[in-house]
Amino acid sequence: MDIYKILTDAIYPVFKIFVVFLNVVAVLILMYGSFLGIKEFISSKRSKISTDEAILSNQHIKNHLASYILLSLEVLIASDIIESVVHPTLQDLLKLGFLVVIRTAISFFLNKEIEEES
Repeated sequence: MDIYKILTDAIYPVFKIFVVFLNVVAVLILMYGSFLGIKEFISSKRSKISTDEAILSNQHIKNHLASYILLSLEVLIASDIIESVVHPTLQDLLKLGFLVVIRTAISFFLNKEIEEES
């Protein structure tokens, strides 16, 4: 018997639960960042500030939300990598490559935008 196959079959359920946990954490991070962004937006709209201050406030809110989106994307990438290492089918590896490219591109451009506006 192949020891790798035996270990993989034994450990796979644990890693599958961990992957689901990471996916849930990524969604919670995104929801929390969205909640904070909405809360900040509402409080800035309630205050009596000038148009220039409102623009700066919106820029700050956008950058703050983008940082949560980036963190969520990084957790999702980690989750996909773990899943592909534990269950390396050709379809999973192609899916991982496609998702990592897309998420990395999104992360790159969000990060670039945050740096430009900071």
